[in-house]
Amino acid sequence: MVPIELVLFAFLIATAAIIAMVRDLLSAAMLFGIFSLLSAGMMLLMDAVDVSFTEAAVGAGISTVLILGALSLTDYAEKRSTQHRISGKLVVLATGGLLIYGTLDMPTYGDPAAPIHNHVAPEFVAGSRNKLEIPNIVTSVLASYRSFDTFGETTVVFTAALGAMLLLGGGLPRRAQSGTPDDAPDERGES
Repeated sequence: MVPIELVLFAFLIATAAIIAMVRDLLSAAMLFGIFSLLSAGMMLLMDAVDVSFTEAAVGAGISTVLILGALSLTDYAEKRSTQHRISGKLVVLATGGLLIYGTLDMPTYGDPAAPIHNHVAPEFVAGSRNKLEIPNIVTSVLASYRSFDTFGETTVVFTAALGAMLLLGGGLPRRAQSGTPDDAPDERGES
């Protein structure tokens, strides 16, 4: 049976390839939202629930809304370029190669002998009960050890929600327009 991580990773690669080939900007915007949602699912499977939630809210949510808002002011199709952008493709390939090279000395996924499981995690487990007196380890890590990170993520999600409400019409109420403005002079020229 194929692990779900491999299936999601295959979908991520396929979505990225389709985004690179499509010329319809509306389709590309929707595919970017799908890519972010798949990324959120991948992070969820890796037990990074807080990062997954932020990616879903910001990546698949507010970013897609902002891109669609920008597209409403432009054309829906990308103009064809007569130049081939070989240098851009070379930069992307070189960066991808360096990223793959950087992962070669990492421990295998889920390895119980990985440094994260032997160095930091035991301190968090012991410190949660003894130092902080918080019985829930996840709460103690998010609220104490990683409090600045959690505060930053909360701020990002709050800003995204606020931006989405403003974009969807939750902004300031508009004044009812009458036939004449409030400060306009009347027919005799008096204000």
